[in-house]
Amino acid sequence: MYTAGIDIGSSNIKTALWNGLTFDVWSQPTGWEIESTSQAAIQTLLERSSLNMGDISHIVATGYGRKMCGFAERSVTEITCHAAGASFMINGAETVLDIGGQDIKVITMDRDGKVTDFLMNDKCAAGTGRFLSNMAVLLGYSLKDFSEIPDETEIQTISSMCTVFAESEVISLLARGIQKQNIALGLLDSIALRAAGMVDRLSSSGSVVMTGGPALNKTLASLISKHLGRPVLTPEMPQHSGAIGAALIAAKRNI
Repeated sequence: MYTAGIDIGSSNIKTALWNGLTFDVWSQPTGWEIESTSQAAIQTLLERSSLNMGDISHIVATGYGRKMCGFAERSVTEITCHAAGASFMINGAETVLDIGGQDIKVITMDRDGKVTDFLMNDKCAAGTGRFLSNMAVLLGYSLKDFSEIPDETEIQTISSMCTVFAESEVISLLARGIQKQNIALGLLDSIALRAAGMVDRLSSSGSVVMTGGPALNKTLASLISKHLGRPVLTPEMPQHSGAIGAALIAAKRNI
């Protein structure tokens, strides 16, 4: 039998379908009608595999909108689901750094993938995926542009991580003729410094598994690794870590 996980984030809904051996995943914008969008997301995933809802034995929801997913049998915190997903994708993972749309989470686990501690940023969106998206719009960049910055680019230091103040600072730098790629690298470095600081508060050694959409940005992962002085590993589908963990937790109900 199949199990499914649905991670309802502030920006995107991620779904994962587990058949006991492999995963199929799907993602789409969250939108305003969470219940209907969640239903559409899971339905799209089922249609890709020529399945219907009756073929799924259990569904677990996670993410900030998990309580609004009426068809899920159970809701589980994103802390637990990201730990389960990261532990599955990177064997032996002990520290997870998840950069989501509105928050940053650091999770430590034991060797069995059980959460031992976690830390979240405050309500400020500084350093999150939303911050990065806003800065991309300001620079006329796509998110892909942020991950394709030449290695020889010099970092233009950004002094403020507040979204409002950072926007003003970026506009000022552009007016002074500073190159966009130097500013972009500075923005990524400021995010990396903030994220590394959070990791160091909970974990002092070993590799870090990075999840969430921003984990697709190899430049950001490299900068975080530089600030930490240790490896930052990115799984194959980092943005689906929460949904994958939710599907795995759903599968345990079949045991």
